[in-house]
Amino acid sequence: MIKELAQGLVDLIFDWGYLGIFLLMSIESSFIPFPSEIVLIPAGYLASQGQMSIALIMVSALGGSLVGAFINYYLALTLGRKILQKYGKYFFIKENALDKMDKYFQKHGHISTFIGRLIPGIRQLISIPAGLAKMNLAVFSIYTALGAGIWALVLTMLGYFIGENQELLDAYLKQITIAVFLVLVILGSLYAYYQKRTAVKEKNITYKGNKE
Repeated sequence: MIKELAQGLVDLIFDWGYLGIFLLMSIESSFIPFPSEIVLIPAGYLASQGQMSIALIMVSALGGSLVGAFINYYLALTLGRKILQKYGKYFFIKENALDKMDKYFQKHGHISTFIGRLIPGIRQLISIPAGLAKMNLAVFSIYTALGAGIWALVLTMLGYFIGENQELLDAYLKQITIAVFLVLVILGSLYAYYQKRTAVKEKNITYKGNKE
């Protein structure tokens, strides 16, 4: 069944072209769980056969990813926030929880959005807390585009170079997913270390200023 679905998607991409990629990536990036692998890897393979352009695949994929992310962001901003404010107490969500979320995303929203877009199973969902926290839309858009663009390029290149070899494709995709996860762990650790050092420096400066 999965194989038939994947083949159907390849046919859809072939028939609809870049519009098919845009629509499927919009779905993948919204609240409907949908694996981007079975969209962009076949598209990359079609590019290797000279039937599509990698540049236009990337534009379509990135555009669709942003549209899907904006859908989640605005639904969370308009509906989700009102629902939590009204009914959150029934789910043990305190009134100050949203205020804490707002402050967190004001300070760390950029790195959270970027890292979230590169983690399978989370990249579709990271837009929801960003919307709930009223994260700056320009910052949200930039880091969503960066994360989504990197992931789309990786999948497209996999399809371009080894799209015909399913076993090799599965092996490489697994290795790349692990490598990306490790890089993100390192990036997150470095960011936390930098934030901690900055906080210590600011505290020392404040202490010296008060002492003088």
